[in-house]
Amino acid sequence: MSDSSDQNVAPENNPAPGGVERTPIRIFDTTLRDGEQSPGASLNHQEKMEIARQLEALGVDVIEAGFPITSQGDFEAVGAIGKELDRAIVAGLSRCVPRDIDRAGEALKGANNPRIHVFCATSRIHREHKLKKAFEEIVTLSVDSVKRARQFVDDVEFSPEDGSRTELNYLVDVTAAVIEAGATTVNIPDTVGYAVPEEYGHIFSYVREKLPQIARDGIYLSSHCHNDLGLAVANSLAAVAGGARQVECTINGIGERAGNASLEEFVMALRTRSDYYKQYETGIVTKKIFPISRMVSSLTGLQVQRNKAVVGENAFAHEAGIHQDGMLKNRNTYEIMDPTSIGVPESKLVLGKHSGRHALGDRITELGHSLDGETLDKVYEAFKALADKKKDVYDEDIEAILDEQLATGRRLWELVRFQVTSGTGVIATATIVLRDSSGTEKTDASTGDGPIDACYSAVQRITGVKVTLEDYQTRAITGGKDAQGEATVQVRHHDRKVRGRGLSTDVIEAAVKAYLSAINRIKTTEERKVNATMMNGDAASTGKAAQP
Repeated sequence: MSDSSDQNVAPENNPAPGGVERTPIRIFDTTLRDGEQSPGASLNHQEKMEIARQLEALGVDVIEAGFPITSQGDFEAVGAIGKELDRAIVAGLSRCVPRDIDRAGEALKGANNPRIHVFCATSRIHREHKLKKAFEEIVTLSVDSVKRARQFVDDVEFSPEDGSRTELNYLVDVTAAVIEAGATTVNIPDTVGYAVPEEYGHIFSYVREKLPQIARDGIYLSSHCHNDLGLAVANSLAAVAGGARQVECTINGIGERAGNASLEEFVMALRTRSDYYKQYETGIVTKKIFPISRMVSSLTGLQVQRNKAVVGENAFAHEAGIHQDGMLKNRNTYEIMDPTSIGVPESKLVLGKHSGRHALGDRITELGHSLDGETLDKVYEAFKALADKKKDVYDEDIEAILDEQLATGRRLWELVRFQVTSGTGVIATATIVLRDSSGTEKTDASTGDGPIDACYSAVQRITGVKVTLEDYQTRAITGGKDAQGEATVQVRHHDRKVRGRGLSTDVIEAAVKAYLSAINRIKTTEERKVNATMMNGDAASTGKAAQP
């Protein structure tokens, strides 16, 4: 073993050797598409916009903003994000179906840097059991779809779904065909997380070797890995070594089933082990990693596990005595990354009721958010109300307020006040007063199995929205007797699962707010569908083609 003093130390103390020509790795973030497909992780329009802004600030090269054909909400989000962001490429996903592609093209109309991402399954199991098509038919379908997408945009990405389980010769054939049809990026996904690093890396080197036009014409090969066997990041690194120049990932590794490759883990693996991956670099601003991790966790309701790599609460915690002793002598003994390099604050600024709007605004910016004046005003009012109830307001309190403001969007129903009667041997009773969007207050009362059940029954009676409560959780945002309580609920409305979140120093009030938040999401979605149907009807009546 070498005894060099430069070995195995944090990269900020041990920069990569000078003079090495760097190969940029494009970061494709699919938090807003694949990540949002995590159960219970639905985001409203305002939340998607805020995450997209912060992804661009983070330095992400491509943002997959949604799957436009699936919902009016995705269609609107892809369009709005594409028009607002001026640096990042904004992609809309599409199956190899004409109406999907047309819908994506329509959503991206007017976008500054648009991309359509089309996919079609190619593995034997998908060909035989899902598509029931011969490989030649799939190639024709893929080529036609890429050509159709090129009618809308110049930047088209193609993915052979379940690519890691597709025969190599077939993979080469379909890749060559879609490149000739106009694809500028070909993504070879490990759709079900089945691959292991050595074989996944070999797929990329094999395809590049067989298709010299990839290097000659500047075509990007991309990896997209799922984490079913816990190998998503390892497979992504192997893909880069094999010739991939784009890596698809999500913040906190969220996504379908066990999730996707974690952006922060992949980026920090390249950075921390720059001695090994010395020729590769990304454009990610690493100091913004921790704030956006917190934001995504807060807005999606998907809590980061305490021991998660890079951004988990325990990632830089040291409890064992021998570790603490080593850290006191030299942090590199047990810490391979400086926490400040990913934006973990060295100290937490405590605000109080005498703190002004400017101080709050500065702290919100440091936490990784960018708010317009109107939203900041609302957050400041909520901050002052909280500061009157508790002495100190911490970062977690501010993030909770931000989340509540972004999550509510348009408040169709708002809690005015409530009263509960409960106790041993007493039937729990709740009286609820809600205010609707017209300003009219409505009151009702109900009984239930405990005060929260009684409150929820009364809320359903007033709003007329019947839902099934599937999950309910509470936690303290910070320590102390005056800590804010956070309640999160997941409800089912017909075939749709919806998340709600509420905050208060009173846990029952927080629970009612969470329930009401979920109902507001349901009502807002229903209104959007009605409006979209009316718009389509108007278009048809004036002789225009209705939206597919």
